[in-house]
Amino acid sequence: MAIVQNQEKIMSISEAKTVTNPLWKRLLWLVAIWGGSVLALGCVSMLFRLLMTAAGLKSH
Repeated sequence: MAIVQNQEKIMSISEAKTVTNPLWKRLLWLVAIWGGSVLALGCVSMLFRLLMTAAGLKSH
């Protein structure tokens, strides 16, 4: 009996925490993560260009 009551309490707590953030916050996170990934990809590409130049290869 106590186990069933505890499970019901856990379910009600988990259901209460399903509050969604406002749309502008979710979009801001989306843009921030996208911008960070683009910046990271740019850094990796610059590193590859640097390594290629150091090895005597030309990028163009």
